[in-house]
Amino acid sequence: MSQDQQLPEIKLDADGLYREDSYTDRRAGTLRRLQPVDSSGNDDASRPVIFEGQASLMTPGGALPLQFQIDATNVSEALEKFPAAAEAALPRGGADAGPRRRGAGGQGREEVPSGMWCCGQCTYDNANASKRCRICGAAR
Repeated sequence: MSQDQQLPEIKLDADGLYREDSYTDRRAGTLRRLQPVDSSGNDDASRPVIFEGQASLMTPGGALPLQFQIDATNVSEALEKFPAAAEAALPRGGADAGPRRRGAGGQGREEVPSGMWCCGQCTYDNANASKRCRICGAAR
């Protein structure tokens, strides 16, 4: 890289800082609690606490990472809402369609949306223009 090229300045937003607490069972996933703080590191009560979940869904093609926000006011409520939020984070329909609940080998499956093809390995619905599955990489 030449010296006359300027790199963008990488700078944290002092008005958008969060302290992160992480909770995990080391099996199903991770719950993150993001506490807003000011530039001195003190809690900022003018902004809401944010809860995020992370999990991996194992598919025949490998792990499908999920990251999602959870509408909650405390850790207990976030834990209670974790399963539904993870389910809602699964890709659905359209160009971003994802794994569907289908029987082995695609038997008993729902109809594939128009303009899509269903991967025979992981059942992900891919755009017709794709030659390989977006999730597992299997050829069409």
